[in-house]
Amino acid sequence: MIDTEKVNSENWYLWKDAARSPFFNMAADECILENSESIAVPLLRIYGWDRPSVSIGYTQDYNAAPHREYTVVRRPTGGGIVYHDKDLTYTIMIPGGHSILSLDRVESYHVFHRAVLRALASFGHKGVLSDKSVPAVDRATMRCFVTPTRYDVVCKNKKYAGSAQRRTKKGILHQGSILLEAADGNMDLLAERLVSAFAEEFSISFMPFSPDPEFIRQIDSLEKEKFSKTEWNISKIH
Repeated sequence: MIDTEKVNSENWYLWKDAARSPFFNMAADECILENSESIAVPLLRIYGWDRPSVSIGYTQDYNAAPHREYTVVRRPTGGGIVYHDKDLTYTIMIPGGHSILSLDRVESYHVFHRAVLRALASFGHKGVLSDKSVPAVDRATMRCFVTPTRYDVVCKNKKYAGSAQRRTKKGILHQGSILLEAADGNMDLLAERLVSAFAEEFSISFMPFSPDPEFIRQIDSLEKEKFSKTEWNISKIH
């Protein structure tokens, strides 16, 4: 169970990032988790993509992605194939020791997606959290927005939002995607409503996160040495 009183007294960081390369985006998210101890509090990052891109889950088959039409990058989290030309992406980092880590993985999806439901409701969309168990599909080729799983966000029988996680001793890295269709294509407005929804759902306040030059240097290094490497993106199992 979450310590609600503790969560409600928190300040979280908010990193309103720009449209970045797919390799920078994944490197930035991994750096956030790796630096969770020094960041010390939860962080919400909202960002875009500087080109038509597709991200694939940690153990997915690279050849299942349309790599001739899109730039493909392998995420540090699981989940299915996600197209990033018509979506808003966000990341949540929860540092080690936080009460949200007392939830199991599936229940933590539930908690985060309740905030997404709030954001969609602000546009008049009455969404629900899918109660489906993971279907019998090939996870190596699964397409995220085609295959709703438990606690994904569904509106009008269509999946509007999904996410994937990685958990380590350092904390939780939660990567999410919401269809821009929810806001009639208005990314800035959807981002604004998402931030408000998290603030309301968790009764928290946000403070701006500005990565210092050393943090950016770490991201650039990880982008170059890992996420832009053919070995990382093509290899199925790491």
